[in-house]
Amino acid sequence: MAERWTTSRTTAELAAEFAGTMILILFGVGVVAQVVAGGLGDHDSIAWAWGLGVTLGVYTAARISGAHLNPAVTVALAAFKGFPWRKVLPYALAQTAGAFAAALIVRWNYTEVLAKADPGHTIKTQGVFSTLPGNGVLPVSTWGALRDQIIGTAILLFLILVLTDLRGTPPLANLAPFVIGLVVVAIGMAWGTDAGYAINPARDFGPRLASFLTGYGGAWRDQYGALYFWVPIIGPLLGGLLGAALYQTLVGRFLPQEEPPPPGREPS
Repeated sequence: MAERWTTSRTTAELAAEFAGTMILILFGVGVVAQVVAGGLGDHDSIAWAWGLGVTLGVYTAARISGAHLNPAVTVALAAFKGFPWRKVLPYALAQTAGAFAAALIVRWNYTEVLAKADPGHTIKTQGVFSTLPGNGVLPVSTWGALRDQIIGTAILLFLILVLTDLRGTPPLANLAPFVIGLVVVAIGMAWGTDAGYAINPARDFGPRLASFLTGYGGAWRDQYGALYFWVPIIGPLLGGLLGAALYQTLVGRFLPQEEPPPPGREPS
């Protein structure tokens, strides 16, 4: 019975990670398609839609799986917060699959618009699905983009731990997903220039694969012709570990070891 429960529980967690990441990408990649290919909206609408996508994705999955929605989050939680290492790869695969499925839906829905804006499916609209150094137009190198992804994801993980550590002062009344969404909006507005703030390997690789399979032959390369797909994978994984380590060093180790009692309830 216990083994059956464990298997069922793991299936539920992976389904939740798939669904939550799919919701995130439906809004995130969808808004970029609308702005880049459809000419509706601007950078601010992209930043807000990505943040709202994160919020809604977290609300979708949080009760079941913890709503990581990002392999960088999963790896950092395994390294610093006791998340089981045996679940890291299954979670990452479920997250990537959810991102892939969502990107296929966006690709299908925007078929006519993308074909009109970019008949050859070139670098011009490749950024709808995956990130590029300097957003495909600014003179940012591969290593500059890697640096950017490390820093941006470190900020993300540091603040996720700030907002979810019950020993501190996390948002109450189930508002943590909303505030985490605001963190992503802020990162997009402040750290989106150098590499498009992927800050999530699944967010980039899943849609990149979907675009490659549906006509974007250059999906693995940047505007300079260099292989680039590894940057939004390695950078966020390193940055997530760095951000979590900084949180533990600068904040976490100074907090009480036990969670405080709920408001209005004093310890007996």
